Amino acid sequence: MNKKLFLILILNIFLIGIISAQVSYCCERLENNGAWCQNAPEEECNQNYLSVPTSCEATSYCRLGVCINTGEGTCLPNTPQRVCTDSGGTWDEREKDEIPQCQLGCCLIGEQAAFTTSTRCKNLASIYGLEINYRTDVQNEMQCIAMASPKVKGACVFEDEYQRNCKMATKAECQEMEIGDSNVEFHEGYLCSAESLETICGPRGGTTCVEGKDEVYFLDTCGNVANVYDNGRVNDQLYWDTIIAPTCGDENGNPNSPNCGDCDYYLGSTCKRAERGNSPNYGNYICEDLSCEYEGENYQHGETWCVDVEGTEENFPGSRNFRMICYNGEVSVEPCADYRQEVCIQSEVNTFKTAACRVNMWQDCYSQTNPKDCENSDKRDCQWIEGVSILVDEGGNSLAVDENNEKIDASCVPLNAPGFDFWKEETDAKEMCGLASTTCYVEYASSVTTGGLIGEKGIPLDAQCMDKCREECLINDPTNFCNRACEEKCPSQCVNNNKDYTIKETWIEDMSNICRAMGDCGNGNNYIGEQGYYDEDDLESFVTRSSEEQTNE
Repeated sequence: MNKKLFLILILNIFLIGIISAQVSYCCERLENNGAWCQNAPEEECNQNYLSVPTSCEATSYCRLGVCINTGEGTCLPNTPQRVCTDSGGTWDEREKDEIPQCQLGCCLIGEQAAFTTSTRCKNLASIYGLEINYRTDVQNEMQCIAMASPKVKGACVFEDEYQRNCKMATKAECQEMEIGDSNVEFHEGYLCSAESLETICGPRGGTTCVEGKDEVYFLDTCGNVANVYDNGRVNDQLYWDTIIAPTCGDENGNPNSPNCGDCDYYLGSTCKRAERGNSPNYGNYICEDLSCEYEGENYQHGETWCVDVEGTEENFPGSRNFRMICYNGEVSVEPCADYRQEVCIQSEVNTFKTAACRVNMWQDCYSQTNPKDCENSDKRDCQWIEGVSILVDEGGNSLAVDENNEKIDASCVPLNAPGFDFWKEETDAKEMCGLASTTCYVEYASSVTTGGLIGEKGIPLDAQCMDKCREECLINDPTNFCNRACEEKCPSQCVNNNKDYTIKETWIEDMSNICRAMGDCGNGNNYIGEQGYYDEDDLESFVTRSSEEQTNE
């Protein structure tokens, strides 16, 4: 009996030791890992924070509640008050469902969905720069997630007079139908003609064009748009089950193809109703060719080019630049500004031509005195011609210089000669063309004793030659017929003071080029080949008559 009593006393002491060892404190914060509101032995509590020998659920400083972040729109349940306030949140002891700002709805942003608060939804929208659709009528997260990707297309199946009818629609459109009919089903990526859906819609209902689309599409028997027309898959049930990208296309957009409806507007084709003689093998629509034919050459849809009008390159009087446009199978004409104040420029990338009317920058060509400034294409459209200078000082000396700043006979003239309304009384034509005018002076001395002409050092010249010169030459000769005649008849004798007054072979051509470059100047044909008021014979006759009149004087 005494032994039993002794054992009982020992056992009681052992149990009391165990119970006392299990007594824990509610540590507001632990010493080791900094965790908040944990039940632990007193020695593990951080001495700078509160601790009492009871469970944390029974304390006021570790009561759990909802921590509301009003800025982010989040509501975190089961959060200690101290933890919430230290993080800048607002602590509320009510249940989350009882707090108005913590009520959840479906936040639809773009193709995504989230079941969250209204404030959080607005913050997400501002981050991604998208508009939102916040639905408070959605009651759970599963229903909200199902509303994601509202623009995806598929088969919307619904009951219609005890039949399974179907309509191709987006998920959003199908969900709107679900409001009035709880039996609506959306099958993403499926066609209404899919056998597995068991609808009243079947394949092979013809073809059609779809507004805003380039391609030719199949129709099912309910009139729903199916996949792109491919004659090789008319009877392929797999092609009538799900939405499949077309595989029959080529790199040219299938223009006028009888077998494929994979049109591409940017490649030069689009869906149109087929015409006689150009029919598809199935249906009534085809990829119409949008290219153009102009003067025996084919142009792609969207191409533009400069037309080679007669006289345009030579800048003949009356000529004008034109830009041609191929658009939807038709060629249209866009004239550049008249009087060649605009020029047509053309470029080509991978055989695709692009042209534009650009301002002709010729106005300050005449004032340029060196080839670098003259041919600076960023500032002006000019060309440098050597041989004759139209920019001279008072003594008739050229102001032009070459690359080494050496004096040179040269002129800066328009690359694309401008036109003038020269037929009007008030016009700039006379002033502009006058810049290219020059005067040739030929000096002769009369011999009192012989009545003939005296050449170098008083030596009489060949009488017959100089008589011919007298007949054809003017002392002030703007057309230089005199010099040309003397060069032909007496090339070694037309001299004075050891200077050869015969014209260089290129001088006449250089002057002619400069004259034409100035604009509608000089004697020549217009853009249709008609001559001006005077031809060359008339001008020579005029010079001869003038020479005789001056000789008589």
